[in-house]
Amino acid sequence: MIDVSELVRPDEGLINPSIYTDPEVYELELERIFARSWLFLAHDSQLPKAGSFVQAYMAEDPVLVVRQRDGSVKAFLNQCRHRGMRICRTDEGVARAFTCSYHGWGYNLAGELVNVPMRERAYHNEIDPAEWGPRPVPRLHHHRGFYFGTWDEEAPPFDAYLGDMAWYFDAMADRYDEGLTLVPGATKWVIDCNWKFAAEQFCSDMYHVPFSHASAFTALVDDPGVVARMTEAQLTQPGRQFSGNGHGSGFGLRPDIVPHQVGPEFDAWLTANRERIHGRLGEQRARNVHGHNTVFPNFSWLDINNTMRVWHPRGPGQMEVWAWTYVPKGAPEEAVREIRQATIRTFSPAGVFETDDGENWTEIQQVLRGHMARRTLLNARMGLGHEKHGTDGMPGQVTDDMYSEMAARGMYRRWADLMSGLTWQQIAELDRSRQREEEVRTP
Repeated sequence: MIDVSELVRPDEGLINPSIYTDPEVYELELERIFARSWLFLAHDSQLPKAGSFVQAYMAEDPVLVVRQRDGSVKAFLNQCRHRGMRICRTDEGVARAFTCSYHGWGYNLAGELVNVPMRERAYHNEIDPAEWGPRPVPRLHHHRGFYFGTWDEEAPPFDAYLGDMAWYFDAMADRYDEGLTLVPGATKWVIDCNWKFAAEQFCSDMYHVPFSHASAFTALVDDPGVVARMTEAQLTQPGRQFSGNGHGSGFGLRPDIVPHQVGPEFDAWLTANRERIHGRLGEQRARNVHGHNTVFPNFSWLDINNTMRVWHPRGPGQMEVWAWTYVPKGAPEEAVREIRQATIRTFSPAGVFETDDGENWTEIQQVLRGHMARRTLLNARMGLGHEKHGTDGMPGQVTDDMYSEMAARGMYRRWADLMSGLTWQQIAELDRSRQREEEVRTP
């Protein structure tokens, strides 16, 4: 029996590293984290017309996300009900129906069984197709072009699940009048590490940047003094970190600390559209909310690098990364090309920043093969006791510095709530109690 209280102690800033290696913990995550949370499935731009589909994953469960003939979207388990084969083995495309390649059972766009070969001879007409469609994803939600789904009928509505994170999410998703579009095709690769390393880093960790990415900045930035200034900025750079409901976001308030230019065409397009962007988001959010983000448990994006990704778990010691480049819909072709090149250069399987991160995570996983290493507590105490709330009109729990592990502690707190087997109603009551306690502690 797993004692979750001994695995993570967010109020003390302590993590037992066995959460990254224990197969029993991993199996419980599939049941209590991924089967109960809202997970990113697809974007509108991937489903342009009736019959458009993409194959996605909800943890290790493959699902098909399909645009219906009436324009709605449905999702269902990509599993034939005869012997469990995938209904569709193609990553994406346009279809009229789906046919299992094993025994030929056929399903329509809504996931209904419509054809059983040799039905009269083999089944004597005694099979009811209505009972043998693939398991549907019972709840879907469309937010700013993004489709999320959950298996859990008792999970809170998506808007409540996202909570204050919506303000930070929409700084990316609702930035442009015409919305976003994903560059066609996902980039996919496997990293031999636990999925939580990546989800935590994207929700909380700016601390590693001046050190892990020093060589990348030296190679990419013309100003050789920028790395030294970034290191100094750990104490002086204004910044913020948001935490709530397990989600996290971190961003600097002086974007000029690290010069970032995608390219002249995109920069010119942004300048021409600055007032419209500020009008949509407000000047503060438009200028400053550019950073690293995670919607719990495993959907992340870097809006300064135009990349979003899902960290699909593939066992306690492995994850599969699915990454997309997103661009403003309606931006000039040359501006889009510059965005794509910049993203490939920085955050892709061979990107100079991406490879730094993967090296760190795989090295940690290697260290945790050791008997004593898995029994040595890790420190997640940065900023503990110094959290601020409602800073400068930014919603949620917000620190006054992005160099903090507040969001990491928030992520592990929600992880522990779910892993403990609490119902969503119990978690909501616990959150209200925590908020009251925090209000008493905060002057």
